Amino acid sequence: MSIGVVVFPGSNCDRDMQWATQGCLGMPTRRLWHEETDLSGLDAVVLPGGFSYGDYLRCGAIARFAPVLQSLVDFASKGGRVLGICNGFQVLTELGLLPGALTRNRDLHFICEDAELTIASARTPWVAGYGAQGHLTLPIAHGEGRYQCSTDTLKRLQDDDAIALRYSTNPNGSVDDIAGVTNPKGNVLGLMPHPERACDPITGGIDGRRLLEALLN
Repeated sequence: MSIGVVVFPGSNCDRDMQWATQGCLGMPTRRLWHEETDLSGLDAVVLPGGFSYGDYLRCGAIARFAPVLQSLVDFASKGGRVLGICNGFQVLTELGLLPGALTRNRDLHFICEDAELTIASARTPWVAGYGAQGHLTLPIAHGEGRYQCSTDTLKRLQDDDAIALRYSTNPNGSVDDIAGVTNPKGNVLGLMPHPERACDPITGGIDGRRLLEALLN
């Protein structure tokens, strides 16, 4: 299993992600500069957290035009696994690989705390390891993590069983308490919480490990 972690100008969680996948889980991991287009040899691609291109215009709005993401669309269409965390989730919605949008938190404050989550659907392999209705705690750190979508889109997400994670106590005002969603195929997951920061009992617990271990299956 070989993992690629995209690095944009402004990314700040790419090293955290590489530490989790390679250091904790032993997966060969290479960082992909945003101008690269060759994804050959990779089994999964991660879009990490941070502030891609300084979050100018909107979070992820400029990143969606990066050359590496044009290759990512084809990669995902062929079944390649794609994981977007925090800013990476924002980028996936701007790119159109996931529906909806991430907007300013309900109270307009940056939130940095642990969030209790429930597994809303174990259909996707990303969270199957937790079991249906499983619970986990992951850190969040965002100012624009409020997931919003139209009523029709929400119904489609529900019908497709594509809501992967919900907040137990909604910290940011996201519709339907949504913390993470997948595409209909289940190979693309976007979530605001940070599983890479919960892979070591010393630094933040291990609730994120099973999600990242899905890369090995």
